[in-house]
Amino acid sequence: MSGKSGHAGSDHGTLDPPENHLEDGIPHVTAREYLTGFGLAVILTAIPFWLVMGDVLQNTAVTTLVLLGFAAVQVVVHMIYFLHMNPKSEGGWNLLALIFTLVLLVIVLAGSLWVMHHLNTNMMPGPHDMEEMLRNLQ
Repeated sequence: MSGKSGHAGSDHGTLDPPENHLEDGIPHVTAREYLTGFGLAVILTAIPFWLVMGDVLQNTAVTTLVLLGFAAVQVVVHMIYFLHMNPKSEGGWNLLALIFTLVLLVIVLAGSLWVMHHLNTNMMPGPHDMEEMLRNLQ
């Protein structure tokens, strides 16, 4: 082993690894990165809380879309800063597993909403149906 190896027991003989080098699949992270992620998570929680509690946006549909946007950004922040997911980690398999999970999530959510919508429209009696049912009972 040469004196230039990155660490004892290394068989690839590289120079000292950069700060975020993946060694044995485990990223090297600093407290600053964790604090950055924590700060972003707090901000991405406080702003939607303020939007809802302060009734800033009068339209509830717009408020809901803004909240969903903040939630999506917060998921990305957590994956990057706390789960350390990136295209290079685990040889790209983490990113592939994430994409597969997102596809399944979209299928399950879209299917559930579709089923609930059709059950609501086809199974629930409307106001005219209720009047007819009451007339038939009398």
